[in-house]
Amino acid sequence: MPHFFINSNNISQEIIIINDKEILKHLCDSLRLRKGECLKLIDENEIQYETIVLEISKKEIKVKINKSYVSKRKLNYCLNLVQSILKPDAQTLLISNATQCGVSKIIPVLSDNCAVSKKSLEQKVQKWQKVSNEAAKQCERANFAHVENIAELNILNKFKDKNILVFAEKYANMTLEESLNDIDKTFPIVVVIGPEGGFSESEFNYFKEKKYKLISLGELIFKAPNAVVAAISNIVTRLG
Repeated sequence: MPHFFINSNNISQEIIIINDKEILKHLCDSLRLRKGECLKLIDENEIQYETIVLEISKKEIKVKINKSYVSKRKLNYCLNLVQSILKPDAQTLLISNATQCGVSKIIPVLSDNCAVSKKSLEQKVQKWQKVSNEAAKQCERANFAHVENIAELNILNKFKDKNILVFAEKYANMTLEESLNDIDKTFPIVVVIGPEGGFSESEFNYFKEKKYKLISLGELIFKAPNAVVAAISNIVTRLG
């Protein structure tokens, strides 16, 4: 069962009261939670609670804490994903994958080869945040990933150049291992993933002019949602 995020204000000694309507609906209607069952919860301080259900009503669920501890299910550095926006189904999968891989922020950007227009995306960020939140619950993350507002590629100017890793299948100029040698984990690390059709020539020229690190995922070609998994999991494995 996934864990659910609560507020520490709902905790009194060994008892937690769950009264959030959305959580109640999920637990009672979807998961059909019953008295005596075990339930995992986590608060804003990243404290994990293993509990047992005492009472269930329409307005609240009362549980007793059996065990509590600080969750370790997060990275010890800030890993951001800058990704070119994909078609709806692929974008949803990418958001979920990135969250499960531990990213702190997801920054959707418009690139030359985007298959969608900015006008059609105005209401999407909130939906993507919900997708990310659900993935965080499913994989028992200690915290949420934040989906930022839609931006342009020049958002990269906000970050340290040596911490920007562009996965560029055509113009890679170093291996992943080489790209991580001078990473500064005290600042955000940024992974850049392009659209299904890849970045345009002008965008590659922009990356070269900025002297960003251009990295390949090898000889295999990945769809963008899977490229996120391959890229980030390799980075997380190497950085620890």
